[in-house]
Amino acid sequence: MTFAWPESAIGDVADQIERPEVPIPGRTFRQIGVRLWGGGAYEREPLDGSRTQYARLNRVEKDDIIVNKIWARNGSVAVVPENLTGCYCSTEFPLFRPKPERLDAGWFHWITKTRWFWKQCDSQSRGTSGKNRIRPDRFLAIPIPLPSLQEQRRIVARIEELAAKIDTAQRLRKESSAQGKLLEVSAIDNVFQAAARDYGQASLDQVCLSITDGDHVTPSFTEKGVPFIFVGNVSTGRLHFRGCRFVSEEYFQTLDASRKPGKGDVLYSAVGATLGIPAVVDSDRGFCFQRHVAILKPDKLRLNPRFLWFMLRARSTYELAWKSTTGSAQPTVPLRRIREFPVPIPPPEGQARLVSHLEDLQMRMDVSMDLQSKTAAELDALLPSILDKAFKGELLVNRE
Repeated sequence: MTFAWPESAIGDVADQIERPEVPIPGRTFRQIGVRLWGGGAYEREPLDGSRTQYARLNRVEKDDIIVNKIWARNGSVAVVPENLTGCYCSTEFPLFRPKPERLDAGWFHWITKTRWFWKQCDSQSRGTSGKNRIRPDRFLAIPIPLPSLQEQRRIVARIEELAAKIDTAQRLRKESSAQGKLLEVSAIDNVFQAAARDYGQASLDQVCLSITDGDHVTPSFTEKGVPFIFVGNVSTGRLHFRGCRFVSEEYFQTLDASRKPGKGDVLYSAVGATLGIPAVVDSDRGFCFQRHVAILKPDKLRLNPRFLWFMLRARSTYELAWKSTTGSAQPTVPLRRIREFPVPIPPPEGQARLVSHLEDLQMRMDVSMDLQSKTAAELDALLPSILDKAFKGELLVNRE
């Protein structure tokens, strides 16, 4: 990258420093960590002095430059913010102090968030040890653009002004997305409650031809054959085959018909963080699935598959699923409880009408979410673009 100003090695504008302290058993030390890819410093879990292998720890202060020796090549370099003053790091995190008459800490803070700086760290890390650690002398040799201190501060002020606007836009986008999801859930809840009031309810086992789960035998996977899916293949609420494995046709043919999905069946994630998420089978492709996915085969004369999909997403059904779980490490809702879940049963034409209403809302929400996703990508790209312009000297800055 071509910079607008002369370059100086970090070692010309910063010094390596140490504030060593011996870890004392019984004393709690706040720990600092450094995220990858310019994510900044953060406070880790506290550490008792008896639980470290290091003979000494270094205390950090505001505006220190902290470097993760191993992961500097992946952007794990940061400037310490004020709220982390007094934290400690091991000797695997060397510290450097900007010379205040030459380097503004804010200037270096934004440098740590650029791809060109990460590439420099990567280049200086290679071959320095078996684990590609960056040595302090190699880090200090990295060149950075260095305008006057006054110019650094002017540019930093402008970057921070623009970054604050981006943060506000990202926050508003997230709030809008969350409100949209709440609106969708609320609409489903209203349909569930009104339909239950007007037409009554039935348990799922009364309106499904079968409710079972995947084969409990772990199959031998093959290079190709019949797709074998996992909970992740339904966790978005839509069936997909990305990342699936394969089993032989012979294995697939041994499965009971109730475990062979057909178009219009509903898959249901019954375990872990994705518990309670349904997906309608909209493919004629034969496949099988792990035991933690339940399969509901609705009696289509009584229960519209899309109507079932929406009703399984109702808040009351979702909460009931979690209340019915067993196990603590990996909560699972048993099949016997799924079979007991209530579902409203309007007449077929009523279900079709309600499905049409909810799908119209779903379509509008999908369009909105797609636009928000594109907006999010544009917002995410703004700061790197701003930093690129800043270090090329192309960022408009108030010079009064």
